[in-house]
Order: sequence, then structure tokens, then C-alpha cells
Amino acid sequence: MTLWNRQSDAPLTLLREEPSGDPGADLERGVQLLREVQSGERGPLLRLYRPDPTLAFGQRDVRLPGFELASRAAANQGFAPLVRKAGGRAAAYHRGTLIVDHIEPQAEAIMHQQQRFEIFARLYADAFRRVGVQAEVGPIDGEYCVGDHSVHGVPGAGSAIGHAVKLVGTAQRVISGAWLFSSVFVVENSEPLRRVLDAVYQAMEVPMNPETVGAGDDLAPGLTTEAFIEALLAEYREHVAVPEQTAG
Repeated sequence: MTLWNRQSDAPLTLLREEPSGDPGADLERGVQLLREVQSGERGPLLRLYRPDPTLAFGQRDVRLPGFELASRAAANQGFAPLVRKAGGRAAAYHRGTLIVDHIEPQAEAIMHQQQRFEIFARLYADAFRRVGVQAEVGPIDGEYCVGDHSVHGVPGAGSAIGHAVKLVGTAQRVISGAWLFSSVFVVENSEPLRRVLDAVYQAMEVPMNPETVGAGDDLAPGLTTEAFIEALLAEYREHVAVPEQTAG
């Protein structure tokens, strides 16, 4: 058993994908893979991809009077508006972010749901520290898509900004016999994300401080998404086998 209570000792299959050009299909792909793991068609896996510009609304957002206006604001800035099945409020993704879907079979998947939020948050903060970002676990005042286990970064020597920013948002989907832990890491180019999220939250009249929208390279200038991926995989390999090669 590893630190996230794995049922299987099998290594994690590494699945690195390119965006398909259909952000909705890319989002739904995680649920498809979850079903394949549940059925035994696939073993435990780690899916990584850098998404096309997407504004993923939460289920609660849809019920707000400003939702349609917010959707148009996102589309006008080149972000495809979608509604995801898991997670809280609106979050924005683009090619400077990394989405990781960690999927495992587990007979009693619901039992360790809260523990997984805590464990993965610590793992992700450690991965950012590997690339020189001073990362901590917990929400920051005014953040978008508030979460108790958000990972945020704080400025250090050489940082381009002087305030804390959200770096990772997480969501979890549990079905009978398997779980999906999905995370968005903001590594590069925060300005388009800040701009679109500010417009969207204003349209929905949901309080949000746009200064909380940032990226790893705001705190560690020069950081690239590929460098962060290597750090994340290195952190994973401290706890579980992840083969170097990718699988389709």
C-alpha cells in the first residue's frame, strides 16, 4: 500500500496525450478512462495533457443568473465554455496548464476520499518545491474555485509578483470500484487566465480577487510546463512505480 491506500501494487501506466481539438471530449475522456479502469480493461494510470483554452464551470455556476453572460465572456476571449461534473466554481485552463487524471481501481473507493485530497495536495506542493516554487496547502483569500486543499504559491527571492497565487485545483469522482482524482496545475502564462476569470466571475457576481490567479512562472521565472512535468513525475516515483514510457 502506498500513501494513497492503493488496492493494487501495479505500476501506474503513464498516458501522455495531446488535446484533441474538442475540449468537451478531452474533459469527458477522463470519465471514459475511469470506466475502463473500473471494468478491468485498464490498470491504474496517470493521464497527463496540456489543454486547449477552456473555461470549466461548476454545477453551481449553471444556476446563477449571470451564467449565460459569463459563458459568452469566456467564448469572446477564446476559452471554450464547458460544465464539468465534478469540482466547485469556474476554473480556466490553457496550454500553459497541465491536467493530471490519476485513476485507480479500489473496492471501497469512497472510504478514503477525504484522505486523497490531503495526500495529493501535499504531493503536489512538494512537486512545485522541486522547481523552486515555495508552495503551501490551503486556500487563499479571494481565490477562484475555492478549495480546502488548494495548493498555492508564495513569493520568494526573484518572484515576479509579491502576493500568494493559486497553483493547483483538484476534484474527485468516485464510482463503484474505482476513483478518478483530477488536478489542474497552472505553470505558465497566467495573464489570459486572470483576464478571463475576472470577466467570468464578475458576470456571475461571484466574489473573486483576480490577484489570486497566477502561475508557477510568476514565482519562479523561467519555469516551463515540461520542467514541471518532470518534477511531478519524479515526486510520484518517490511513492509508486511510474514507467518512463507512455502508453496509448
